Amino acid sequence: MPMQVPDEVFTRRPWHELPPALAVVLRPRMDAIATHMVDVIRDEVPAYRRPLGSAFGRDLAGSVRRAIGQFVELTEEPHSRQEHHVRHFRTLGRLEFLNGRTTDALQAAFRVGARVGARLYAETVRSASLPLEVVMPLHEAVLTHINVLSNESVKGYAAAQALAEGGLQRSRRTLAACLLDQQRAARPDMVESLARQAQWPLPDAVACLLVRQGAGGGRPAGLGQERGADVLALTHGADLVLIVPDPESDGTVQRLRTAVRGRTAALGPTVPPRDAWVSLHCARLMLAGHTVTAAADGTAGGAFVRAGDGLAEAHLRHGIHIGRLLGDRTLGVLRDLPPGRAARLAETLDALLMSWSRTAPEVARALDIHPQTARKRLRRLEELFGDRLSDPAFRFEVLLALRTRALTVPRA
Repeated sequence: MPMQVPDEVFTRRPWHELPPALAVVLRPRMDAIATHMVDVIRDEVPAYRRPLGSAFGRDLAGSVRRAIGQFVELTEEPHSRQEHHVRHFRTLGRLEFLNGRTTDALQAAFRVGARVGARLYAETVRSASLPLEVVMPLHEAVLTHINVLSNESVKGYAAAQALAEGGLQRSRRTLAACLLDQQRAARPDMVESLARQAQWPLPDAVACLLVRQGAGGGRPAGLGQERGADVLALTHGADLVLIVPDPESDGTVQRLRTAVRGRTAALGPTVPPRDAWVSLHCARLMLAGHTVTAAADGTAGGAFVRAGDGLAEAHLRHGIHIGRLLGDRTLGVLRDLPPGRAARLAETLDALLMSWSRTAPEVARALDIHPQTARKRLRRLEELFGDRLSDPAFRFEVLLALRTRALTVPRA
C-alpha cells in the first residue's frame, strides 16, 4: 500500500512565499545549523543527552540534518516529492516506541528544533540581505514543517504500538489456551515460556470466570482491557473465559460481579495456574445447572454463581449419568410406590442419613413434621431396605443417589 504523504500541507502557501535564493544561502550553512540544533536539543531535552558517538547520537544528528535538508528542498521546490522523508520520520517514531520511550521527549525535541531553526534561518535572511518581508512566511513555514514531521513521527509510534499490542494480545490468548488445556498446562516449561512472551507474571493462584455471551458478545466492560492488564481472556466455544490472577485478593470477586452484571456467569474455584482448566470445568458444570434469569442478589437478566461454594454439586454433575444409574440400583424399591409417597420417603431417607443420632425426633425436626409421622416413615424405610440401612457403603451410595436426584429435579 503506497504511503500517504501530506503533500497538500508541504506545498501550501508558506513555501510559495519564500524566495528560492533562501535555499541557496541556507545550503552551505546546513551543517553548522544542524550542529547547533543538536547541541541545544541535547542540552534542553534530558532524554536525548546521549554521547554523539553512540548509535542514538548518530541517529539524532542524522534526523536533524534530514529535517533541515528537507526544509531547504521545500524552499527550493515546494512541489518536490517527500515520501522518503516521511518514511524516515515515521521510522523515527517507531524506534522511539521500540526503545521504550514515550513521545514526550520526541515532541520536546521537535519544539526545540523549531525554535532554533526559526532563529538561525532568520539570521541567515538578514546576513544575506534578503528582504525582511521573508521572515514572516519563513516562521510560518518552520512551524508548518515541524508540525508535519511531529505528526508523522507520532503516526509511526502509534503504528508500532498497535503492532506490539496486537502481538502481545495474541501471546496472551495463546497462554490462556495453554492453561485451559490439561496436557499442555502440565508442562511447566511451556507455560513459563508462554508467560514470558505474554509479559504475564505467573501468579500463585487463578480462577476462571465463565461468562455466557450476551447479544453483543465481547468482553464485559472493565475487565483487563487496558494494555498490561492482568486478566487473560479467550473465547471458548460460545462462551467467554477470563483467567483471573489471585481471585481471593480484596475486592476482586465484587469487581468481577459488577463487570458481568446482567449476564450469566460462574466463577470457578481458586487453583494453581496448572489447574486453570479444572477451575473452568467446575464453572461450566455449575452453569449447566443454573438456568435462572435473575440472581438472588437482584442482578437483572443474569446470575453470578461461585463454583467454589458448590464443589460437591460440581462433582456430582460431572458424573450425573452414573448418579442416575446408582439411584436406579439403590432406590429402585421406591419406583413401585405412588409418586407422592415415594417422594416423602426419599425425603425422610435423606434426613435420616444426614442426622447424627438417626432418631425419629431428629428426623422430625429436620423435616418439620410430627415425631409420630417420622416414626411411621422410618419403619416403612426399614421394611423396604432392611439391614442395608446399617451398611456404611450402601448409605454412602444412597446419599450420592439422592443428591444426584435433587440436581435433576426441575427447579420450582
